[in-house]
Amino acid sequence: MKRIYLTLLVVAVGWTQRIHAQDKPVTPMSLQQCIEYAKVNNPNLKNAQAGIDAAKARVGETVATGLPQIAANADLGSNFIIPTSFLPAEILGGPKGEFVGVKFGTQYVGRATIDVNQMIFNGSYFVGLKASRTYTELSRKDLISSQIDVVAAIKKAYYGVLVSAERLALVEKNVQRLDSLLNQTKVMYNNGFAEKIDVSRIQVQYNNIVTQKKTSTIGLQVGMNILKFQMGLPMTENITLSDNLESIQLQVLSDDFRKDFAYSNRIEYSKLEINHILTELDIKNTKVQYLPKLDFYGSYGASYGTAAFSNFISFGSQWRDLGVVGIRANVPIFDGLRKSNQVQQKKIQLQQIENNQVFVKNQIDMEQEQSTLTFANNLETLKSQRSNMDLAQEVYNVSVIKYQQGVGSNIEVINADASFKEAQTNYYASLYDALIASVDLEKSFGKILASAN
Repeated sequence: MKRIYLTLLVVAVGWTQRIHAQDKPVTPMSLQQCIEYAKVNNPNLKNAQAGIDAAKARVGETVATGLPQIAANADLGSNFIIPTSFLPAEILGGPKGEFVGVKFGTQYVGRATIDVNQMIFNGSYFVGLKASRTYTELSRKDLISSQIDVVAAIKKAYYGVLVSAERLALVEKNVQRLDSLLNQTKVMYNNGFAEKIDVSRIQVQYNNIVTQKKTSTIGLQVGMNILKFQMGLPMTENITLSDNLESIQLQVLSDDFRKDFAYSNRIEYSKLEINHILTELDIKNTKVQYLPKLDFYGSYGASYGTAAFSNFISFGSQWRDLGVVGIRANVPIFDGLRKSNQVQQKKIQLQQIENNQVFVKNQIDMEQEQSTLTFANNLETLKSQRSNMDLAQEVYNVSVIKYQQGVGSNIEVINADASFKEAQTNYYASLYDALIASVDLEKSFGKILASAN
């Protein structure tokens, strides 16, 4: 019973959201508008931007360690047992060689100070400051990497919806075309110019295309939901795409496309370059720890002791001032070769990064060759499939005319219709493949964000 109730509740909520979505106005959005919306609302991009803010705060934290450090301290205590000090007895007139226990101090003691510390020289501070700023740059690279992934995903989703919409429109035309042919065949059958099996064959084709229309409608909605998800747009919002396939320009292959390329254009390699710099700074930071550290310190305050608590809290003139200033130096002498081993480890890490740079370069070269060949092949396939679709439509039109004039067969029309629909499917599949290949091509040459602006 609980399962039935839960199912009904889910269905009710789904229908409620759908009704609310239908009540909302439809907003037309271009591909560029979808991308700009995602830059503000996509959760992954929000997190990447938050990473930049955190890195900036980290720089501020590093800077703060080099500024004056000021602290106030207060110590109020009660010596419920005053410590005993032992003095030679002869000082107090006793026998030589013996000691007398004497208690020095008061029951209540207090001390209040303001302490100041200022770093004068610390090699790690300056290296760390540069490293923290470089880390901020790495966070910016992470944002760019996320933007590249989101823009590529939105482009592919947007193209997918455009192709699905065109395919659905074509299916609707096929429904109308087969509906008209079915009605004509029924009239011919009623007039004795066609057989019952002719009507049945076309009826099967018509039923199939109606089912295909329903499937294409659902596929279009699924594609739209994927686009909304990539944008960070609520599913209840209604949008329509203002761009069309005619306005989408496929990336044209040219020598300049490759000539202008630098490996740093690829975010993967650019991030390795930043990591290389950070590792070098880490090595430098370890080495500068061999240098002395120099700090200024100062303290000013007052102290007091008394046997009566009432005098203690009066804060009168019996509180005595105290103060000290000085310079503190710390000179490392020997650490058991700890820092030396740390440097060796980090040099190995640096070598690993350099090896990864070589690997990523090879990977980029392979991706560019593959994406270039794939895109060129898809363009040729697209041209071929377009020609096939036009020819299939011509064959179908001739078959229908011949059938209507009584010089062609019903089987010929059915076969021509099946070939025509297959050619349509192949064309739109190749169109989608070409569009997706153009995105992969842009991404392989580090042009995906430039094309999105």
